[in-house]
Amino acid sequence: MLSPLVLVVFFSFGSNQNATFPVGALTLDWYRVLFKNPEFWVGLKNSLVITVSVGVLSTVIGTCAAMGITKLKSTKANTVISALSLPIMMPPLVLALALVSIYSGLGIRMGVHTVIMSHLVFTQPFVIVIVNAQLANFNFASVDSARDLGASPMRSFFDIVLPNIRPTIIGAALIAMAISLDDFIITFFTIGNGMTLPTLIWGMMRTSLDPSINALGTLVLFATIGFSAIALRITKYQS
Repeated sequence: MLSPLVLVVFFSFGSNQNATFPVGALTLDWYRVLFKNPEFWVGLKNSLVITVSVGVLSTVIGTCAAMGITKLKSTKANTVISALSLPIMMPPLVLALALVSIYSGLGIRMGVHTVIMSHLVFTQPFVIVIVNAQLANFNFASVDSARDLGASPMRSFFDIVLPNIRPTIIGAALIAMAISLDDFIITFFTIGNGMTLPTLIWGMMRTSLDPSINALGTLVLFATIGFSAIALRITKYQS
């Protein structure tokens, strides 16, 4: 099942222009070709803006939502989390069509901003679930003690809650960024005339098939795996 991914990486370092066996001598020429492509830098810039924005916004909003959910009874909390998780369970194509219909109906012009808003729909549930799981085991008696001693709600959060859940929040942010960076379907429908790295790969495959596409795919692959690996490491995930 993983062999196609291995071949993408393998062909990106081969000198064979047809991306077939034999791959030829090992080379970095296809990465040089990719870096000389101006569209790559446009797609990279858009991907970075979208990924960082989604990571920050989904973490802030998701953490606030998780804090509110922890104050609910378990039955209501589970209901709210299930409702917020519906976008994850929906087919991406259906979700993309729904978002496009909303933007068109409201007269919102497609662009990077609509991609960011769209990605928040399916990245926030991951942040909420991860942070809420950590807060479920948090002892809020220390927060109550701080409030009794005169600390404001904001100071109680930043001085007591945040230091204890910071690794979880960072891990949740990285997971949201990995999901956002790798998305194609929703991005394709909501970005308008712009492009990101995944949509650039799609555009390049429609015109030609050369190892520079594999080079781009390798970069996206390692970035996604890197975000996820660091997130699991930070949150001390145990299988």
